[in-house]
Amino acid sequence: ESRWPYLFGAIIVPSLIQIVILPFLPESPRYLLLEKHNTSKAEKAFQTFLGKDDVSHEVEEVLAESRVQRNTKLVSVLQLLRTHAVRWQVITVVVTMGCYQLCGLNAV
Repeated sequence: ESRWPYLFGAIIVPSLIQIVILPFLPESPRYLLLEKHNTSKAEKAFQTFLGKDDVSHEVEEVLAESRVQRNTKLVSVLQLLRTHAVRWQVITVVVTMGCYQLCGLNAV
């Protein structure tokens, strides 16, 4: 019982390791391309991750995916429930997650 503080303090070691290593890790190519709009750094990051020189296909793929996501229409929960094609799937997921919360498995 007297060693509980050491158990809680053990989390400090992985945290310090992560803080030291984090500045040396490369940025995500998707983040550099879509958020920072820096194509050259994104290409360098792709080259680092994939180990090949020609990454134009990957850059175009990420840009195409971004265009598709921007054109996707968001729907509300009510609209989702009114859509006949997905109504039963949504109800099934809601009931399953509700039962999961109420069964006490999280407490175990």
